Amino acid sequence: MRVELDRIESRWRTLPLPQARAGMPRMRLTLDRLAEVTGRACVDDLGTATALHQLKVLVWEACRAGRAHGIPEELASLRRDLP
Repeated sequence: MRVELDRIESRWRTLPLPQARAGMPRMRLTLDRLAEVTGRACVDDLGTATALHQLKVLVWEACRAGRAHGIPEELASLRRDLP
């Protein structure tokens, strides 16, 4: 899981702003899925600058709650779908 987060971080940080914006719908989908896993109704959309941090926090919270099943696959899918 850590490897996928590192890969996503590396990619996200190098995206030009227009491409990061284009990738936000897919990032939002992942954030919303992880919010459900952690028992949250949703996560506020704070834009491209904070999306990566939100992702890391939600992954950590899911792991801490023992609900990490399927998250590595979700992260790999997100990474592949980024522009």
